[in-house]
Amino acid sequence: MATELSGWVMRQTWTDLLFAHWPVSVSTMRALVPEPLELDTFDGSAWIAVVPFGMSGIRGRGLPLLPGLSRTLELNVRTYVRYKGRGGVYFFSLDAASRVIVRGARITYRLPYYDARMSWDGSRYESVRMHKNAAKAEFRAEYKPTGPVFNAVPNSLEHFLTERYSLFTAYSGKVYRGDIQHEPWPLQPAAALVETNTMTGMELSGTPLLHFARTIDVRIGRIHRV
Repeated sequence: MATELSGWVMRQTWTDLLFAHWPVSVSTMRALVPEPLELDTFDGSAWIAVVPFGMSGIRGRGLPLLPGLSRTLELNVRTYVRYKGRGGVYFFSLDAASRVIVRGARITYRLPYYDARMSWDGSRYESVRMHKNAAKAEFRAEYKPTGPVFNAVPNSLEHFLTERYSLFTAYSGKVYRGDIQHEPWPLQPAAALVETNTMTGMELSGTPLLHFARTIDVRIGRIHRV
């Protein structure tokens, strides 16, 4: 588990999550990630991920669940970075089905959230970006776990890609970090049939590395300048 996050302000449960990862050349990724963030690589490759999942139990610390605001679907596109010696996630986009959550996250976390029409029926996930004046982006896939649950071994590729407890964003030349806390990911090998994926804005080659996680409880801290 990550270090105890004493100052957490929100909790959520993430469910039915797919990690779909592709290796990307360092030169391609460097052009997309703002300075002064450093690329975090594994065996000489940068990585990009498309991550669809569900969120439930969304509530502020000490607050009750709010009807209509405690559950949504989300899909993010991310890579991995380092800043001042700390590793974390850099988000290219985060699509969500809740307009309230999209606007709240844009303001409070300075993240590129977008409105989307989304559905998940337990096997098929669909997302179509509907945000005004945003680039079109769609994802349609069926996915499922195919093996037993395991925790990623330290120093393995799976650990590098999933055990991340900070996010970084750059805004007006300043770098901000937000931290999260949860148990180690209960990963499973996965299979996916991807019908449409225009989320990344780049050509992705080869078969993605796939992992599934059924559920995990998360605590989220404030974002702050670093």
